[in-house]
Amino acid sequence: MATKEQVYEALHECYDPEIPVNIVDLGLVYDVEVKDEQVAVKMTLTAPGCGMGAMIANDARQRILALDGVVEATVDLVWDPPWNPTMISETAKQKLGMG
Repeated sequence: MATKEQVYEALHECYDPEIPVNIVDLGLVYDVEVKDEQVAVKMTLTAPGCGMGAMIANDARQRILALDGVVEATVDLVWDPPWNPTMISETAKQKLGMG
């Protein structure tokens, strides 16, 4: 069985192709639940109209499925609460020149 920490580590390898920061540091991952061999992630995008949403969610799902002990993974895109730049980690803000 994978741990929540392992799921977050895997998601740190998933990037929005338009922004050179991973989805965790961007503040896009809202929730990770691990139950037995199943992982459920709730995440958002920087904008509801982002054309990369399905690709980013699928990339995240594939990275989770690659973890030992994970048989099923779902990545749901949610819009509540709406994402805003204050959700970006301090490390990512510095990388983006916002810090």
